[in-house]
This record gives sequence, C-alpha cells and structure tokens, in this order.
Amino acid sequence: MPKVIFDKKNVLVTGGAGFIGSHLCDELVETCKVICIDDFSSSQEGNIDHLLSNPDFIFINHDLSEPLDLESISDLKKFKIAFQGIQEIYHLACPMSSKNFMANRYKTLLANSYATKNALDLAVKYSAKFLHFSSSVIYGPRGVNNGEPIKEDFVGAVDALSERSSYDEGKRFAETLVSNYRSIFNIDAKIIRIFRTYGPRMTLNDEQMIPDFVINALNNKDLEIFGTTDFSSSFCYVSDVVDAAVKMMSSNLAGPFNIGSDDDVKISDVAKIIIEETGSTSQVTYGESRLFMSELPLPNIYQARNELGWMPVMTLRNGLKKTIFELQAKRQIRGIED
Repeated sequence: MPKVIFDKKNVLVTGGAGFIGSHLCDELVETCKVICIDDFSSSQEGNIDHLLSNPDFIFINHDLSEPLDLESISDLKKFKIAFQGIQEIYHLACPMSSKNFMANRYKTLLANSYATKNALDLAVKYSAKFLHFSSSVIYGPRGVNNGEPIKEDFVGAVDALSERSSYDEGKRFAETLVSNYRSIFNIDAKIIRIFRTYGPRMTLNDEQMIPDFVINALNNKDLEIFGTTDFSSSFCYVSDVVDAAVKMMSSNLAGPFNIGSDDDVKISDVAKIIIEETGSTSQVTYGESRLFMSELPLPNIYQARNELGWMPVMTLRNGLKKTIFELQAKRQIRGIED
C-alpha cells in the first residue's frame, strides 16, 4: 500500500553537501522536503549553509557506509517518515577529491560498496525511486573505443588493480549493485553516468584545475595544466547535470545514460578564456599529470537527447563566467589568495 504524501515528497540526497549534490538540493528544496546526508569527507559545509534555515531542508552528518535509521532521528520527526516514507533517493555519496585521492581510497571503497548498499536498502524499505550517480570512469581512459565518443553499451576497459581502482572499478561495482537490486527487489532504480562537470562550489586547492585556474588568474599567478598541450576534455555545467538528474528521476527509464558535454575542448583553451574573463596577466604553464585528473573519453549523448529529452545548454564561456563570479565573491568575502 503506498504511503500517504502530506504536502510534499520526502527526498533523500546522499553526498548532498558536495559540489553537484548541493546544487541538486537547491533545486529539489523548491518543491520537496530534502534530507541531505554527508560526512564532509570531501565536501564543505559552506555549500549548504544557505539551506540550513529552510524548514524543508534537514542535514544529517552521517557516514553512509554505516546503516542509517531515519525514523530514529529526532530532527526528522517533522517529515513524518514513519507515515509518509521516502519517495526519492539521489545517491551521490563518494569522496571526490583529486588531491586527496590516495588518502581517501578506503573511504572510496566503502562508498562504492557499503554506502551504495545501505542507500539501496532504504529504497527497498520505502519503495522509493532511486537514482545512482555513476561516472564516465567506468569506460576506462581516453583512447578506448578508438577515440570515438562512448555509447552506453560500451563494456569499458578498466584495470581492476590500478591505483585508481577504488574509484574506477568501485563505480562499476556500484552499478552492479544497483542493477541487481532492481531485478531482485523490483525497485525503480536508475543510473546516470556523469562526465566532467564544473561550476560554482568546486573545491579549491584540489588539483581540479578550473577553480584553481580562476583563483590564480585573479591573483595574476600562472595557470598550471597537469599534462601536455594536447590535454583535452569535455565540460558540462553543473546546472545541466542537475536538470538531467531531475528529468531522469521523473521518467520511467532506468538507464544508464551518459550525462555530459560532447564538445572536446583543450584545457589550454579553458585557461585562456579564464585569463580573458578575469583580465589577468597570468601565463599558462604545464606540469606533471595527476592520478585523478586525467583525460577521459567523450560521451555519446544520443540516448539522453532522444529518450530523456536532455542536452547541455550552458555554453563553456558563460559557465566559466558564472564560476568566476562566484569565486570572485568568495575571494572578496574570505580573502582567498591560494
């Protein structure tokens, strides 16, 4: 028997204080009651500070690799979960720090296994719709598939024993969990595969290049690219990713769907745009590649366009302008120099 919905849906967002998760919470709280779960392993409280006074938003500091009894949490009593349950679960919980990737490997393993299982168990308990945020890394490195944009049916070329395996192979295993829970427990569980995303609230000083490019440009410091002059990638603005997630959740589709930009852009061109938009005297330099900041394959987004009715709409320059504006404001308020 379906649970009664009093006025708004109860929605759970794991990893909701992260870069993408916090933007998703912003969107969902307009129409839903949002429960945000995060343990700040690679996210920031500042991403959700503006939501904490909203009566339709509740933050729970919890490591989801440990089970969570929502009905025992006093702060959630007003959401009447025992009567209404949870209608939707957006699962993003996973450490995403480039700089601290090696230090976070154990947490990443737990996130892609126990945390995903625990989130799925909540979906089973409440018969909630479930959306898993997977990653383009499940396909393998740039150059697989003869360099052609990757379709969802490409089986991938991931090294299960590589230094990146806690994340790359972990994301593959997490998809396996979702797919099997869907068939075993007959839940509405969906998968989207996120390609490189950027925008406001990206973590600073984390070797993710774009946010550090902006801060360095504002300070007229060199913009260091972790690779060669040929390093290129696609870049999807965060609001486009949020739009895809909401569309996916409201659909009757299971996926997986590639979500990202299919435009290949040289990192050096991104750096030049940032220098132009900030009026900086910075120069572009090149350094050693980083383990978790590597070239990724381009997505084929035909399925998302034709089945989901989604495509990225934010241009790179406009998205970078919005990112620069936010970081300028933070710099003025907090005196960010590095």
